[in-house]
Amino acid sequence: MNKIYNPTREEWSSLLQRPTQTVEDIEATVKEVFAEIQSKGDIAIKKYTRLFDGVSFEKLKVSEAEIEEAAAGVSRELKDAIQLAKDNIEKFHAAQQTGKVEVTTSKGVNCWQEKRPIQKVGLYIPGGSAPLFSTILMLATPANLAGCKEIILCTPPDKEGNINPAILYTAALCGVTSIFKIGGIQAIGAMAFGTETVPAVYKIFGPGNQFVTVAKQLATRYNVSIDMPAGPSELLVVADDTANAAFVASDLLSQAEHGGDSQVILVSTSKALIEAVEQEVEQQLQELPRKEIATRAIDNSRLIYVENDRQALDLINEYGPEHFIICTANEEFYVDGIMNAGSVFIGNFTPESAGDYASGTNHTLPTNGYAKQYSGVNLDSFLKSMTFQKITEEGMSTIGPSIERMAEAEGLQAHKNAVSLRLQEIEKK
Repeated sequence: MNKIYNPTREEWSSLLQRPTQTVEDIEATVKEVFAEIQSKGDIAIKKYTRLFDGVSFEKLKVSEAEIEEAAAGVSRELKDAIQLAKDNIEKFHAAQQTGKVEVTTSKGVNCWQEKRPIQKVGLYIPGGSAPLFSTILMLATPANLAGCKEIILCTPPDKEGNINPAILYTAALCGVTSIFKIGGIQAIGAMAFGTETVPAVYKIFGPGNQFVTVAKQLATRYNVSIDMPAGPSELLVVADDTANAAFVASDLLSQAEHGGDSQVILVSTSKALIEAVEQEVEQQLQELPRKEIATRAIDNSRLIYVENDRQALDLINEYGPEHFIICTANEEFYVDGIMNAGSVFIGNFTPESAGDYASGTNHTLPTNGYAKQYSGVNLDSFLKSMTFQKITEEGMSTIGPSIERMAEAEGLQAHKNAVSLRLQEIEKK
């Protein structure tokens, strides 16, 4: 890993740069795929599945028989683990439900807000070498709690044209309404535009590689919303001499094994801890089945020494990590001071893996610095806030003259007339 000692603030920008391609590098490919999906539908989906995933098959939609077969292939132990995670995720997200908000703003003027579900949502679930069935729990569970009527799921097939059994089992458990064997750019395009087989949705959720991230961003140009620009995974740990070096190293590697474009960073006020963590990373890395992938990510990563907690916190807020682990004696300083992070993990016995799977919080989080302005997925991500108002004659008499003056000042006579006619009618009585 790259070790940096006492970087100046002027160096932070280049030091904290993510190892990602720019949108321009990928945008042309995405536009080409999107255009073909719009004009050719399923034919284009199958073409790009052959091209990108190296597999051909006739039916894009997963059948009930495939789902039943998958359920039989998942061990009882894994089913129990999935159920425990689902229960905790359900509890945490159900607690986020809010009721109707009603206010009388002026006498006779009643305003209220109610939340309604997004009717059609699409979930993208990464597959390939790491089939992320846990992401289904994170997305389909709150979608169901919110009351979404159509929950469409797309995930890439393997080289035999199959979907990992755990993905199919979890999707069925969480109430997904339709599952499709489609990955990458073509999956986002299918959900954005709709095809003969795949329904179009109103909002697309889920993480993915850089191509998926750019595809989601470009999909917003076509009247489709997205959860956030969630790209390659990242983790930042702040630790001092009270931290367990082996634990810290394991956390760094847990994110490094996601992909070669992942990034992990340790910020510490202890040079001794940095040295110990570096040694632990090297030792633990040798035992990982995904050693090659993790090694590439480690090459993009940093061990940063700073002199005090204030500098550390400022640097962390500048970076805006997706995942942020705090292992320090004065953890409250960081808990109270962190402004930009997707999800925060506190203490030596709170690994990031807990949030990825079973603690109850959501693991679909903003990356690439977007934690500065985006929230992670939550129950409200699947809801829309609608406002209502009902005004009585008394209420119109109270606020009407102010509306007239404001509309006239903006030069909008029809707006004024809509109020004036009503005030005139009230005066007749």
